[in-house]
Amino acid sequence: MSITYSTESAPFTQTNTGAKGLSPRERKNLGVSALAGTITISDLAREHSTSRKFVYNQQDKASEALNEAFAPKEKDSTILFEIPVNAQWIEQTVLSLVLVCHSSYSGVVEFFRDIFNYPISKGTVFNIVQRTLDKAMTINQAQDLSLIEVGAHDEIFQCGKPVLVGCDVKSTYTYLLSLEEHRDSTTWGVKLLELSAQGMQLDHTIADGGKGLRSGQREAWPDVPCWGDVFHPLYDIGKLVTFLENRAKSTLETVRYLEKKIARAKKKNQGTKYSRQLGYARKEADAAAQLRDDISILATWLQNDILSVSGPDQGTRQELLDFVVDELLAREPKLSHRIRPVRRLLESQGKDLLRFVEPLDIKLQEIADKYGLDLYVVRQVFELQSIPVKENLYWEKAKLLHSLTKGYFHAVEKAIQSLIEETVRASSMVENLNSRLRNYFFLRKMLGNGYLGLLQFFLNHRRYMRSSRPERVGKSPTELLTGESHNHWLELLGYDLFKRTEQSHRSKAAA
Repeated sequence: MSITYSTESAPFTQTNTGAKGLSPRERKNLGVSALAGTITISDLAREHSTSRKFVYNQQDKASEALNEAFAPKEKDSTILFEIPVNAQWIEQTVLSLVLVCHSSYSGVVEFFRDIFNYPISKGTVFNIVQRTLDKAMTINQAQDLSLIEVGAHDEIFQCGKPVLVGCDVKSTYTYLLSLEEHRDSTTWGVKLLELSAQGMQLDHTIADGGKGLRSGQREAWPDVPCWGDVFHPLYDIGKLVTFLENRAKSTLETVRYLEKKIARAKKKNQGTKYSRQLGYARKEADAAAQLRDDISILATWLQNDILSVSGPDQGTRQELLDFVVDELLAREPKLSHRIRPVRRLLESQGKDLLRFVEPLDIKLQEIADKYGLDLYVVRQVFELQSIPVKENLYWEKAKLLHSLTKGYFHAVEKAIQSLIEETVRASSMVENLNSRLRNYFFLRKMLGNGYLGLLQFFLNHRRYMRSSRPERVGKSPTELLTGESHNHWLELLGYDLFKRTEQSHRSKAAA
Protein backbone atom coordinates (compact mmCIF):
# COMPACT_ATOMS: atom_id res chain seq x y z
CA MET A 1 0.00 0.00 0.00
CA SER A 2 1.40 3.40 -0.92
CA ILE A 3 0.51 6.65 0.80
CA THR A 4 0.72 9.89 -1.14
CA TYR A 5 0.63 13.25 0.53
CA SER A 6 0.25 16.55 -1.20
CA THR A 7 2.47 19.28 0.13
CA GLU A 8 0.29 21.85 -1.58
CA SER A 9 -2.60 21.24 0.86
CA ALA A 10 -0.39 21.96 3.86
CA PRO A 11 1.93 24.82 2.90
CA PHE A 12 4.80 25.71 5.17
CA THR A 13 4.90 29.14 6.64
CA GLN A 14 8.54 29.71 7.37
CA THR A 15 9.09 32.67 9.62
CA ASN A 16 12.55 31.78 10.99
CA THR A 17 15.44 29.80 9.63
CA GLY A 18 16.91 26.67 11.15
CA ALA A 19 15.35 23.88 13.23
CA LYS A 20 14.82 26.10 16.27
CA GLY A 21 12.67 28.47 14.26
CA LEU A 22 10.16 25.83 13.14
CA SER A 23 6.77 25.79 14.86
CA PRO A 24 5.20 22.47 16.04
CA ARG A 25 2.89 22.49 13.04
CA GLU A 26 5.79 23.05 10.65
CA ARG A 27 7.72 20.19 12.29
CA LYS A 28 4.66 17.91 11.86
CA ASN A 29 4.28 18.84 8.19
CA LEU A 30 8.00 18.31 7.68
CA GLY A 31 7.77 14.78 9.15
CA VAL A 32 4.72 13.96 7.03
CA SER A 33 6.43 15.19 3.87
CA ALA A 34 9.53 13.16 4.66
CA LEU A 35 7.39 10.08 5.33
CA ALA A 36 5.49 10.56 2.06
CA GLY A 37 8.72 10.55 0.05
CA THR A 38 7.48 12.98 -2.58
CA ILE A 39 10.45 15.28 -1.81
CA THR A 40 13.93 14.05 -1.02
CA ILE A 41 15.37 14.42 2.47
CA SER A 42 18.13 16.65 1.17
CA ASP A 43 15.66 19.02 -0.53
CA LEU A 44 13.54 19.21 2.63
CA ALA A 45 16.60 19.96 4.77
CA ARG A 46 17.79 22.63 2.36
CA GLU A 47 14.32 24.21 2.05
CA HIS A 48 13.98 24.57 5.83
CA SER A 49 17.61 25.29 6.59
CA THR A 50 17.98 22.23 8.80
CA SER A 51 20.20 19.19 8.86
CA ARG A 52 19.30 15.91 7.24
CA LYS A 53 19.48 14.28 10.69
CA PHE A 54 16.74 16.63 11.98
CA VAL A 55 14.49 15.74 9.03
CA TYR A 56 15.02 12.04 9.72
CA ASN A 57 14.02 12.63 13.38
CA GLN A 58 10.75 14.27 12.31
CA GLN A 59 10.14 11.40 9.90
CA ASP A 60 10.60 8.85 12.73
CA LYS A 61 8.16 10.76 14.95
CA ALA A 62 5.52 10.83 12.20
CA SER A 63 6.03 7.12 11.56
CA GLU A 64 5.64 6.28 15.27
CA ALA A 65 2.43 8.33 15.50
CA LEU A 66 1.02 6.61 12.43
CA ASN A 67 1.88 3.14 13.74
CA GLU A 68 0.34 3.95 17.11
CA ALA A 69 -2.87 5.16 15.48
CA PHE A 70 -3.32 1.92 13.54
CA ALA A 71 -1.96 -0.49 16.14
CA PRO A 72 -4.51 -3.10 17.39
CA LYS A 73 -6.04 -2.07 20.68
CA GLU A 74 -5.35 -4.20 23.70
CA LYS A 75 -8.30 -6.02 25.22
CA ASP A 76 -9.82 -4.08 28.11
CA SER A 77 -9.55 -6.30 31.16
CA THR A 78 -11.08 -3.79 33.55
CA ILE A 79 -13.61 -5.42 35.90
CA LEU A 80 -16.83 -3.46 35.53
CA PHE A 81 -18.75 -5.13 38.37
CA GLU A 82 -19.01 -8.42 40.21
CA ILE A 83 -22.05 -10.70 40.44
CA PRO A 84 -22.76 -12.58 43.69
CA VAL A 85 -23.65 -15.91 42.10
CA ASN A 86 -25.82 -17.95 44.44
CA ALA A 87 -28.66 -20.42 44.03
CA GLN A 88 -31.26 -17.64 43.74
CA TRP A 89 -29.24 -15.89 41.02
CA ILE A 90 -28.97 -19.18 39.11
CA GLU A 91 -32.76 -19.61 39.25
CA GLN A 92 -33.40 -16.05 38.03
CA THR A 93 -31.01 -16.55 35.14
CA VAL A 94 -32.67 -19.82 34.17
CA LEU A 95 -36.12 -18.20 34.12
CA SER A 96 -34.84 -15.20 32.15
CA LEU A 97 -33.20 -17.44 29.55
CA VAL A 98 -36.38 -19.49 29.15
CA LEU A 99 -38.88 -16.61 29.11
CA VAL A 100 -36.99 -13.55 27.87
CA CYS A 101 -34.58 -15.26 25.47
CA HIS A 102 -36.94 -18.08 24.35
CA SER A 103 -34.20 -20.58 25.16
CA SER A 104 -34.70 -24.32 25.18
CA TYR A 105 -33.65 -26.33 28.21
CA SER A 106 -30.63 -27.57 26.25
CA GLY A 107 -29.73 -23.97 25.47
CA VAL A 108 -29.79 -23.10 29.19
CA VAL A 109 -27.50 -26.03 29.99
CA GLU A 110 -25.08 -24.96 27.24
CA PHE A 111 -25.11 -21.34 28.39
CA PHE A 112 -24.05 -22.20 31.94
CA ARG A 113 -21.45 -24.65 30.66
CA ASP A 114 -19.79 -22.24 28.21
CA ILE A 115 -20.18 -18.87 29.96
CA PHE A 116 -19.97 -19.75 33.66
CA ASN A 117 -18.21 -23.12 33.51
CA TYR A 118 -21.03 -24.37 35.71
CA PRO A 119 -22.75 -27.76 35.22
CA ILE A 120 -26.54 -27.76 35.28
CA SER A 121 -28.89 -30.50 34.08
CA LYS A 122 -32.15 -30.35 32.14
CA GLY A 123 -33.90 -31.79 35.17
CA THR A 124 -32.67 -28.87 37.31
CA VAL A 125 -33.91 -26.38 34.71
CA PHE A 126 -37.27 -28.15 34.61
CA ASN A 127 -37.57 -28.11 38.43
CA ILE A 128 -36.72 -24.39 38.61
CA VAL A 129 -39.48 -23.59 36.12
CA GLN A 130 -41.96 -25.88 37.88
CA ARG A 131 -41.40 -24.21 41.26
CA THR A 132 -42.72 -20.89 39.90
CA LEU A 133 -45.94 -22.23 38.37
CA ASP A 134 -48.18 -22.07 41.46
CA LYS A 135 -47.09 -18.51 42.28
CA ALA A 136 -47.70 -17.37 38.70
CA MET A 137 -51.13 -19.05 38.54
CA THR A 138 -52.14 -17.44 41.84
CA ILE A 139 -51.24 -13.97 40.53
CA ASN A 140 -53.13 -14.63 37.29
CA GLN A 141 -56.30 -15.70 39.11
CA ALA A 142 -56.15 -12.77 41.53
CA GLN A 143 -56.31 -10.14 38.78
CA ASP A 144 -59.59 -8.20 38.59
CA LEU A 145 -60.82 -8.43 34.97
CA SER A 146 -63.71 -5.98 35.33
CA LEU A 147 -61.52 -3.21 33.87
CA ILE A 148 -61.45 -4.88 30.44
CA GLU A 149 -64.08 -3.57 28.00
CA VAL A 150 -63.24 -5.23 24.66
CA GLY A 151 -61.64 -8.65 24.27
CA ALA A 152 -60.19 -10.43 21.25
CA HIS A 153 -60.48 -14.23 21.05
CA ASP A 154 -58.76 -16.79 18.86
CA GLU A 155 -57.35 -20.32 18.76
CA ILE A 156 -53.82 -21.52 18.15
CA PHE A 157 -52.73 -25.14 17.80
CA GLN A 158 -49.85 -27.02 19.39
CA CYS A 159 -49.22 -30.66 18.45
CA GLY A 160 -52.78 -30.96 17.18
CA LYS A 161 -54.39 -29.58 20.35
CA PRO A 162 -56.08 -26.17 20.54
CA VAL A 163 -54.91 -23.40 22.84
CA LEU A 164 -57.70 -20.91 23.59
CA VAL A 165 -56.44 -17.33 23.64
CA GLY A 166 -58.02 -14.07 24.78
CA CYS A 167 -56.58 -10.59 25.38
CA ASP A 168 -57.64 -7.02 26.05
CA VAL A 169 -57.40 -4.98 22.84
CA LYS A 170 -56.54 -1.79 24.73
CA SER A 171 -53.92 -2.85 27.32
CA THR A 172 -52.83 -6.10 25.56
CA TYR A 173 -53.42 -7.96 28.85
CA THR A 174 -53.72 -11.73 28.22
CA TYR A 175 -56.62 -13.09 30.28
CA LEU A 176 -57.02 -16.47 28.60
CA LEU A 177 -54.32 -18.95 27.65
CA SER A 178 -55.53 -22.51 28.05
CA LEU A 179 -54.58 -25.82 26.43
CA GLU A 180 -57.69 -27.94 25.76
CA GLU A 181 -58.67 -31.23 24.15
CA HIS A 182 -61.40 -29.61 22.06
CA ARG A 183 -62.42 -26.17 20.84
CA ASP A 184 -66.18 -26.75 20.77
CA SER A 185 -68.86 -24.51 22.25
CA THR A 186 -68.87 -26.31 25.60
CA THR A 187 -65.13 -25.83 26.11
CA TRP A 188 -65.28 -22.17 25.17
CA GLY A 189 -68.38 -21.62 27.30
CA VAL A 190 -66.74 -23.13 30.41
CA LYS A 191 -63.60 -20.99 30.03
CA LEU A 192 -65.64 -17.82 29.53
CA LEU A 193 -67.72 -18.54 32.64
CA GLU A 194 -64.48 -18.93 34.61
CA LEU A 195 -63.46 -15.47 33.41
CA SER A 196 -66.81 -14.10 34.60
CA ALA A 197 -65.91 -15.35 38.07
CA GLN A 198 -62.90 -13.01 37.94
CA GLY A 199 -65.17 -10.05 37.29
CA MET A 200 -65.05 -9.94 33.50
CA GLN A 201 -67.96 -7.98 31.98
CA LEU A 202 -67.09 -7.14 28.40
CA ASP A 203 -68.87 -4.62 26.23
CA HIS A 204 -68.19 -6.86 23.21
CA THR A 205 -65.62 -9.24 21.76
CA ILE A 206 -63.91 -9.50 18.38
CA ALA A 207 -63.23 -12.86 16.75
CA ASP A 208 -63.10 -14.66 13.43
CA GLY A 209 -65.84 -17.02 12.22
CA GLY A 210 -64.96 -19.96 14.50
CA LYS A 211 -68.24 -21.77 15.17
CA GLY A 212 -67.27 -23.23 18.55
CA LEU A 213 -65.93 -19.89 19.75
CA ARG A 214 -69.04 -17.94 18.78
CA SER A 215 -71.48 -20.60 19.95
CA GLY A 216 -69.73 -20.89 23.31
CA GLN A 217 -69.89 -17.14 23.81
CA ARG A 218 -73.60 -17.04 23.01
CA GLU A 219 -74.19 -19.70 25.67
CA ALA A 220 -71.93 -18.21 28.34
CA TRP A 221 -72.43 -14.51 27.62
CA PRO A 222 -75.76 -14.15 25.77
CA ASP A 223 -75.76 -10.36 26.21
CA VAL A 224 -72.23 -9.78 24.90
CA PRO A 225 -72.08 -9.33 21.09
CA CYS A 226 -69.23 -10.84 19.11
CA TRP A 227 -68.04 -8.51 16.36
CA GLY A 228 -66.56 -9.89 13.18
CA ASP A 229 -62.85 -9.54 12.53
CA VAL A 230 -62.37 -7.45 9.38
CA PHE A 231 -58.75 -8.57 8.97
CA HIS A 232 -59.57 -12.01 7.58
CA PRO A 233 -61.97 -10.98 4.77
CA LEU A 234 -59.65 -8.14 3.71
CA TYR A 235 -56.68 -10.49 3.78
CA ASP A 236 -58.53 -13.16 1.81
CA ILE A 237 -59.78 -10.82 -0.89
CA GLY A 238 -56.31 -9.28 -1.07
CA LYS A 239 -54.85 -12.72 -1.78
CA LEU A 240 -57.52 -13.23 -4.44
CA VAL A 241 -56.58 -9.95 -6.16
CA THR A 242 -52.90 -10.89 -6.10
CA PHE A 243 -53.68 -14.28 -7.65
CA LEU A 244 -55.75 -12.66 -10.39
CA GLU A 245 -53.01 -10.12 -11.12
CA ASN A 246 -50.45 -12.89 -11.52
CA ARG A 247 -52.88 -14.90 -13.65
CA ALA A 248 -53.56 -11.95 -15.95
CA LYS A 249 -49.84 -11.28 -16.27
CA SER A 250 -49.21 -14.93 -17.15
CA THR A 251 -51.87 -14.97 -19.89
CA LEU A 252 -50.45 -11.74 -21.33
CA GLU A 253 -46.98 -13.27 -21.45
CA THR A 254 -48.44 -16.20 -23.39
CA VAL A 255 -49.91 -13.77 -25.93
CA ARG A 256 -46.56 -12.02 -26.38
CA TYR A 257 -44.78 -15.35 -26.75
CA LEU A 258 -47.18 -16.45 -29.51
CA GLU A 259 -46.88 -13.08 -31.24
CA LYS A 260 -43.11 -13.54 -31.38
CA LYS A 261 -43.54 -17.05 -32.81
CA ILE A 262 -45.90 -15.74 -35.51
CA ALA A 263 -43.43 -12.97 -36.38
CA ARG A 264 -40.72 -15.57 -36.91
CA ALA A 265 -43.14 -17.80 -38.85
CA LYS A 266 -44.02 -14.94 -41.23
CA LYS A 267 -40.43 -14.76 -42.31
CA LYS A 268 -40.87 -18.34 -43.51
CA ASN A 269 -44.25 -17.56 -45.15
CA GLN A 270 -46.05 -19.49 -42.39
CA GLY A 271 -47.86 -16.56 -40.77
CA THR A 272 -51.08 -18.46 -40.11
CA LYS A 273 -49.40 -21.31 -38.28
CA TYR A 274 -50.16 -20.04 -34.74
CA SER A 275 -53.00 -17.62 -35.45
CA ARG A 276 -55.72 -19.84 -33.91
CA GLN A 277 -53.68 -20.33 -30.71
CA LEU A 278 -53.05 -16.59 -30.56
CA GLY A 279 -56.75 -15.87 -30.89
CA TYR A 280 -57.59 -18.15 -27.96
CA ALA A 281 -54.75 -16.70 -25.90
CA ARG A 282 -55.89 -13.11 -26.51
CA LYS A 283 -59.42 -14.01 -25.57
CA GLU A 284 -58.24 -15.65 -22.35
CA ALA A 285 -55.96 -12.70 -21.56
CA ASP A 286 -58.80 -10.21 -22.04
CA ALA A 287 -61.08 -12.27 -19.78
CA ALA A 288 -58.36 -12.58 -17.11
CA ALA A 289 -57.66 -8.84 -17.19
CA GLN A 290 -61.36 -8.02 -16.96
CA LEU A 291 -61.86 -10.35 -13.99
CA ARG A 292 -58.81 -8.89 -12.28
CA ASP A 293 -60.08 -5.34 -12.75
CA ASP A 294 -63.59 -6.20 -11.51
CA ILE A 295 -62.39 -7.98 -8.35
CA SER A 296 -59.84 -5.21 -7.68
CA ILE A 297 -62.62 -2.61 -7.73
CA LEU A 298 -64.75 -4.70 -5.37
CA ALA A 299 -61.77 -5.16 -3.02
CA THR A 300 -61.15 -1.40 -3.01
CA TRP A 301 -64.78 -0.70 -2.12
CA LEU A 302 -64.65 -3.30 0.62
CA GLN A 303 -61.51 -1.84 2.17
CA ASN A 304 -62.06 1.90 1.71
CA ASP A 305 -65.83 2.28 1.93
CA ILE A 306 -67.48 -0.72 3.58
CA LEU A 307 -65.10 -1.99 6.27
CA SER A 308 -63.17 1.22 6.89
CA VAL A 309 -63.81 3.22 10.06
CA SER A 310 -64.71 6.37 8.12
CA GLY A 311 -67.60 5.78 5.79
CA PRO A 312 -71.38 5.81 5.35
CA ASP A 313 -73.97 4.68 7.89
CA GLN A 314 -74.69 1.04 8.69
CA GLY A 315 -77.63 0.69 6.30
CA THR A 316 -75.65 2.02 3.34
CA ARG A 317 -72.68 -0.18 4.17
CA GLN A 318 -74.90 -3.24 4.34
CA GLU A 319 -76.33 -2.46 0.90
CA LEU A 320 -72.81 -2.02 -0.48
CA LEU A 321 -71.68 -5.29 1.09
CA ASP A 322 -74.67 -7.13 -0.39
CA PHE A 323 -73.79 -5.64 -3.77
CA VAL A 324 -70.17 -6.87 -3.48
CA VAL A 325 -71.42 -10.36 -2.56
CA ASP A 326 -73.77 -10.40 -5.56
CA GLU A 327 -71.01 -9.28 -7.91
CA LEU A 328 -68.67 -11.96 -6.58
CA LEU A 329 -71.42 -14.54 -7.03
CA ALA A 330 -71.94 -13.45 -10.63
CA ARG A 331 -68.22 -13.98 -11.37
CA GLU A 332 -67.87 -17.15 -9.33
CA PRO A 333 -68.29 -19.55 -12.31
CA LYS A 334 -65.17 -18.01 -13.91
CA LEU A 335 -62.92 -19.08 -11.03
CA SER A 336 -65.05 -20.95 -8.56
CA HIS A 337 -62.40 -22.44 -6.24
CA ARG A 338 -60.85 -19.00 -5.63
CA ILE A 339 -63.87 -16.69 -5.49
CA ARG A 340 -66.36 -18.90 -3.60
CA PRO A 341 -64.49 -18.95 -0.23
CA VAL A 342 -64.28 -15.15 -0.19
CA ARG A 343 -67.90 -14.73 -1.21
CA ARG A 344 -69.16 -17.21 1.38
CA LEU A 345 -67.14 -15.55 4.15
CA LEU A 346 -68.61 -12.12 3.36
CA GLU A 347 -72.09 -13.58 3.00
CA SER A 348 -72.09 -15.55 6.26
CA GLN A 349 -70.29 -12.97 8.43
CA GLY A 350 -71.51 -9.75 6.82
CA LYS A 351 -73.66 -8.59 9.74
CA ASP A 352 -70.97 -9.40 12.30
CA LEU A 353 -68.34 -7.57 10.24
CA LEU A 354 -70.45 -4.39 10.30
CA ARG A 355 -71.30 -4.47 14.00
CA PHE A 356 -68.73 -1.76 14.67
CA VAL A 357 -70.72 0.72 12.58
CA GLU A 358 -73.82 0.99 14.82
CA PRO A 359 -71.92 2.45 17.83
CA LEU A 360 -70.24 4.89 15.44
CA ASP A 361 -73.60 6.07 14.12
CA ILE A 362 -74.93 6.56 17.65
CA LYS A 363 -71.89 8.56 18.80
CA LEU A 364 -71.91 10.70 15.66
CA GLN A 365 -75.52 11.60 16.41
CA GLU A 366 -74.48 12.48 19.98
CA ILE A 367 -71.77 14.80 18.64
CA ALA A 368 -74.29 16.46 16.31
CA ASP A 369 -76.73 16.99 19.20
CA LYS A 370 -74.00 18.35 21.47
CA TYR A 371 -72.98 21.11 19.06
CA GLY A 372 -76.41 21.69 17.53
CA LEU A 373 -75.34 20.61 14.05
CA ASP A 374 -77.01 18.63 11.31
CA LEU A 375 -75.95 14.98 11.29
CA TYR A 376 -75.07 15.26 7.61
CA VAL A 377 -72.45 17.93 8.39
CA VAL A 378 -70.94 15.84 11.20
CA ARG A 379 -70.74 12.84 8.87
CA GLN A 380 -68.92 15.01 6.33
CA VAL A 381 -66.30 15.84 8.97
CA PHE A 382 -66.20 12.13 9.81
CA GLU A 383 -65.57 11.09 6.19
CA LEU A 384 -63.01 13.90 5.85
CA GLN A 385 -60.71 11.93 8.16
CA SER A 386 -60.14 9.33 5.44
CA ILE A 387 -58.36 11.96 3.30
CA PRO A 388 -54.65 12.53 4.10
CA VAL A 389 -53.97 15.97 5.56
CA LYS A 390 -51.16 16.53 3.04
CA GLU A 391 -53.60 16.47 0.11
CA ASN A 392 -55.19 19.67 -1.18
CA LEU A 393 -58.59 17.95 -1.26
CA TYR A 394 -58.56 17.73 2.54
CA TRP A 395 -58.06 21.49 2.94
CA GLU A 396 -60.62 22.34 0.27
CA LYS A 397 -63.30 20.31 2.07
CA ALA A 398 -62.13 21.49 5.50
CA LYS A 399 -62.55 25.12 4.40
CA LEU A 400 -66.14 24.45 3.37
CA LEU A 401 -66.93 22.55 6.59
CA HIS A 402 -65.54 25.39 8.72
CA SER A 403 -68.52 27.54 7.73
CA LEU A 404 -71.05 24.69 8.00
CA THR A 405 -69.99 23.72 11.55
CA LYS A 406 -70.68 27.22 12.94
CA GLY A 407 -67.22 27.63 14.47
CA TYR A 408 -67.15 24.15 16.04
CA PHE A 409 -65.05 22.51 13.32
CA HIS A 410 -61.94 21.84 15.43
CA ALA A 411 -63.95 20.59 18.41
CA VAL A 412 -66.04 18.29 16.21
CA GLU A 413 -62.97 17.00 14.37
CA LYS A 414 -61.14 16.31 17.63
CA ALA A 415 -64.13 14.38 19.01
CA ILE A 416 -64.37 12.36 15.80
CA GLN A 417 -60.64 11.58 15.80
CA SER A 418 -60.92 10.26 19.36
CA LEU A 419 -63.90 8.17 18.27
CA ILE A 420 -61.90 6.69 15.38
CA GLU A 421 -58.95 5.85 17.65
CA GLU A 422 -61.25 4.04 20.08
CA THR A 423 -62.95 1.96 17.38
CA VAL A 424 -61.47 -1.52 17.04
CA ARG A 425 -62.58 -3.61 14.05
CA ALA A 426 -59.98 -6.38 13.94
CA SER A 427 -58.58 -8.96 16.31
CA SER A 428 -55.06 -8.03 15.25
CA MET A 429 -54.03 -7.79 18.90
CA VAL A 430 -54.71 -11.47 19.51
CA GLU A 431 -53.13 -12.36 16.16
CA ASN A 432 -49.99 -10.52 17.28
CA LEU A 433 -50.13 -12.42 20.57
CA ASN A 434 -50.39 -15.71 18.68
CA SER A 435 -47.26 -14.86 16.69
CA ARG A 436 -45.35 -14.31 19.94
CA LEU A 437 -46.72 -17.50 21.47
CA ARG A 438 -45.44 -19.58 18.55
CA ASN A 439 -41.89 -18.60 19.49
CA TYR A 440 -42.42 -20.41 22.79
CA PHE A 441 -44.56 -23.29 21.54
CA PHE A 442 -42.06 -24.65 19.04
CA LEU A 443 -39.62 -25.29 21.91
CA ARG A 444 -42.07 -27.43 23.89
CA LYS A 445 -43.75 -30.56 22.60
CA MET A 446 -45.60 -30.87 25.90
CA LEU A 447 -47.01 -27.58 27.12
CA GLY A 448 -49.44 -28.13 29.98
CA ASN A 449 -51.57 -25.39 31.49
CA GLY A 450 -49.02 -24.90 34.27
CA TYR A 451 -46.38 -23.72 31.82
CA LEU A 452 -48.99 -21.65 29.95
CA GLY A 453 -49.95 -20.05 33.26
CA LEU A 454 -46.33 -19.02 33.81
CA LEU A 455 -46.12 -17.74 30.26
CA GLN A 456 -49.34 -15.76 30.72
CA PHE A 457 -47.96 -14.23 33.92
CA PHE A 458 -44.69 -13.29 32.19
CA LEU A 459 -46.37 -11.71 29.16
CA ASN A 460 -48.62 -9.63 31.41
CA HIS A 461 -45.88 -8.38 33.76
CA ARG A 462 -42.85 -7.80 31.54
CA ARG A 463 -42.47 -4.18 30.50
CA TYR A 464 -42.42 -3.13 26.85
CA MET A 465 -39.02 -1.89 25.68
CA ARG A 466 -40.52 -0.42 22.51
CA SER A 467 -43.95 -0.03 20.94
CA SER A 468 -45.66 1.78 18.09
CA ARG A 469 -47.73 3.44 20.82
CA PRO A 470 -45.54 5.66 23.03
CA GLU A 471 -47.85 5.26 26.04
CA ARG A 472 -46.95 1.57 26.24
CA VAL A 473 -43.16 1.97 26.37
CA GLY A 474 -41.74 1.12 29.78
CA LYS A 475 -45.03 -0.32 31.04
CA SER A 476 -46.42 -3.82 31.30
CA PRO A 477 -49.89 -4.92 30.13
CA THR A 478 -50.95 -5.19 33.79
CA GLU A 479 -49.84 -1.59 34.44
CA LEU A 480 -51.65 -0.42 31.31
CA LEU A 481 -54.80 -2.23 32.47
CA THR A 482 -54.84 -1.11 36.11
CA GLY A 483 -53.00 2.20 35.87
CA GLU A 484 -50.85 1.11 38.82
CA SER A 485 -47.17 0.13 38.84
CA HIS A 486 -45.87 -3.19 40.16
CA ASN A 487 -42.52 -4.79 40.94
CA HIS A 488 -40.35 -6.56 38.39
CA TRP A 489 -41.80 -9.92 37.34
CA LEU A 490 -38.93 -11.78 39.02
CA GLU A 491 -39.64 -9.95 42.27
CA LEU A 492 -43.31 -10.88 41.99
CA LEU A 493 -42.19 -14.53 41.88
CA GLY A 494 -40.32 -14.04 45.16
CA TYR A 495 -36.77 -13.33 43.95
CA ASP A 496 -34.48 -10.49 45.01
CA LEU A 497 -33.52 -8.70 41.82
CA PHE A 498 -29.77 -8.23 41.36
CA LYS A 499 -28.61 -4.61 41.52
CA ARG A 500 -25.11 -3.31 41.15
CA THR A 501 -23.63 -1.72 44.28
CA GLU A 502 -22.51 1.90 44.48
CA GLN A 503 -18.93 0.64 44.61
CA SER A 504 -19.45 -1.11 41.25
CA HIS A 505 -20.80 2.11 39.75
CA ARG A 506 -17.80 4.07 41.03
CA SER A 507 -15.39 1.46 39.70
CA LYS A 508 -16.98 1.67 36.26
CA ALA A 509 -16.86 5.47 36.29
CA ALA A 510 -13.20 5.40 37.31
CA ALA A 511 -12.40 2.97 34.52
